[in-house]
Amino acid sequence: MAAGIKPRLQPRLSVPEIGISDPDLVEAQLQPPRLDIGSQGRKTALSTGKIIVPQAHAFDDSGPTRPMHLPDENATLAIGERLARALPPRMTIYLLGDLGAGKTTLSRGLLRGLGHTGKVKSPTYTLVEPYKDSRIVVYHFDFYRFTHANEFLEAGLEEYFEGDGIRLVEWPDRAQPFLPAADLEIHLQLGTSGGRTLTLQPLSREGQKCIQDLDTSAESSP
Repeated sequence: MAAGIKPRLQPRLSVPEIGISDPDLVEAQLQPPRLDIGSQGRKTALSTGKIIVPQAHAFDDSGPTRPMHLPDENATLAIGERLARALPPRMTIYLLGDLGAGKTTLSRGLLRGLGHTGKVKSPTYTLVEPYKDSRIVVYHFDFYRFTHANEFLEAGLEEYFEGDGIRLVEWPDRAQPFLPAADLEIHLQLGTSGGRTLTLQPLSREGQKCIQDLDTSAESSP
């Protein structure tokens, strides 16, 4: 969709990356320019008169967890299912990683852990896929195709971040500075010798508790 409003902040363009294909994702041959807006903390005024104040959590996080190696797709699904058992009724999660890193695979495991039995597809073209048949309502976003951050507002997607529910967000940087702050960041990286590396970064007390509950469930597993 074309952006009808030009933001005052001029994004800096970085060199696009060539991704690795993933059967869970619809891959473009060349990524659109990535947005890098330097001033995240100040108000952003639109020509419509609407003012967006980026949300931020007042939290002194304890740093990322130790990287975890996921040798195959089944391991990625399994960590998603474990994470589902530690989720509160409301949380925003950023899924970070290159194309093919396993973001949608992990989302499939998380939804399976919440009781969803249907298909899980990447919302690359639909922008958001809601799942209301799981234990907690889940909204799965993918902003890969955004060319302007204003598209987040034009699509009215900020309304999905109100009330209870789990928000899984792929390519969150392309909706900044309008996207609400994350409680938890999940970093996925392709391993040099196969598999994937997963790191969790808590950004709120809810995110920290989620990781603690995840560790507890791992210790109690047979």
